[in-house]
Amino acid sequence: MIELRQTIELPEVLTPVVIYGAGSIVSDAHLPTYGRLGIPVAGIFDPDTAKAAALAERYGTRAFADMDAALAVPGVIHDLAVPPAAIPSILRALPDGATALIQKPMGSDLGAATEILTICRQKGLNAAMNFQLRYAPNALALKDAVAQGLLGDVVDFDAWLALDTPWHLWAFLADLPRVEILLHSIHYVDFIRDLLGNPSGVHARTMGHPSSTVSNTRTSMMLDYGADVRCNLSINHNHAFGRKFQACEFRVTGTSGAAYMKMGVNLDYPEGEPDELWLNTGDGWEEEPLRGDWFLEAFEGRFAQVQRFAAGLDATLEGSVEDAWHTMALVEAAYESADLPMHPIKESPDA
Repeated sequence: MIELRQTIELPEVLTPVVIYGAGSIVSDAHLPTYGRLGIPVAGIFDPDTAKAAALAERYGTRAFADMDAALAVPGVIHDLAVPPAAIPSILRALPDGATALIQKPMGSDLGAATEILTICRQKGLNAAMNFQLRYAPNALALKDAVAQGLLGDVVDFDAWLALDTPWHLWAFLADLPRVEILLHSIHYVDFIRDLLGNPSGVHARTMGHPSSTVSNTRTSMMLDYGADVRCNLSINHNHAFGRKFQACEFRVTGTSGAAYMKMGVNLDYPEGEPDELWLNTGDGWEEEPLRGDWFLEAFEGRFAQVQRFAAGLDATLEGSVEDAWHTMALVEAAYESADLPMHPIKESPDA
């Protein structure tokens, strides 16, 4: 069995965190992860002070009475777990040179992403985006396998999703014009960018479904990586015919090997299933034992790298706003492509 990297090692001295926002992502993912990793939480701020107070009491920290009190805590990482529209105002208020982790997406469109990037540049902020699929154990292991040359040169990347996603769990999505790519498949294109680099172009189509009031829940996408690499994403969140033939998987093929990844959290959501990684480097398929799954373990890796940067152990802040802007540019280009007509097919010649 080949040993592959699946985690990011924390520094010995941990930097405390101040959290902005008290929603479900904080209660279900951030705070449990910080507790498991032993990261001190200096406090929580949310405009709904009662909600923040209840969450702070539950996790043994304090709730700030106002944002100024949260901003005044020195020597912390600022965790912005807030809706996209709230990000710029908090970034403007942060101390110059502060370190921050920002909940995805990087704004609702490329214009908002550019605003966020500009603020971070002007204030010298060390800001990373929480695009954390690239830190899932199977994603880190696959990237390590590719880096070690175990697959040869990657020539094919296929993402195939046939799911029955319970969109009703997120009522706020009902009125949004952009949903599937911006809030879901953005994870996949960010992971692909981390693995293969920036594509030079995209063809895309995204649409809704007669059974759903959500604006777009199905997407087809092709990314242009030149003449040698084929990259396709086929995503259907309305495959409501039982678990048997549902799928959430990536197939990555190289010139001398191949990999199969299963992302189990999306299957039978929210219960989910374990992630998987299988490799075939020439002697048949072998399953790689994984230390965990996408979401919680992925967030561990994402935040551990921010901690390493804050401690001076890593010179580069991975997944920074500078890098994440390119993910947003790809998302924007996909929506622009989806608004254009497909290439017309010629009519039959007149008799």
